[in-house]
Order: sequence, then structure tokens, then C-alpha cells
Amino acid sequence: MPITKSVKKALRQNIKRRARNVQKKRKLKKVLKEIKGLISQKKPKEAEKLLPQTYKLLDKAGKTGLIKKNTASRLKSRITRSMRSNEQ
Repeated sequence: MPITKSVKKALRQNIKRRARNVQKKRKLKKVLKEIKGLISQKKPKEAEKLLPQTYKLLDKAGKTGLIKKNTASRLKSRITRSMRSNEQ
């Protein structure tokens, strides 16, 4: 267990931040799974409605360091590309 005041505070902050990050990551994974499912089920209208929300979550996750920026960009690109390929 931590002894000094600053380490105790750092531990409290760490616990709160971890809980927040886990929650955000779960939400991101859920939305990604949902949109990929819609794309594979050939439901472009529903997937297109979910696209802005997905982009927003990916951008925020990349900005805050939850995932790397390039990872967010790559995921956005792949989702868009798979939507376009399924439209044809």
C-alpha cells in the first residue's frame, strides 16, 4: 500500500481514470461491433446512421490517448471502405 500522501492521491486518480477508460473502450468496441454487423448484414442505411457516432468515438479515443491516432484513422478508413464495397 502507498505510504506518502502524493502516492495515495495518485492511486485514487489512477483508479478513477482506469474505470473511465474501461467504460469508454467498452462503448467503442460495442459500436464497432454493431456497425460491422450491420455492414455484414447488408443494411447500409442503418450503418450510415451509426457512422457519425462511430467517427466521434474513434476521434475522441485517439485524441485522449485511449487508442493511438493512427489506429483510429485506420479503423475509420476500413469501416468506410467496407461500407462502400458492400454498396456495390
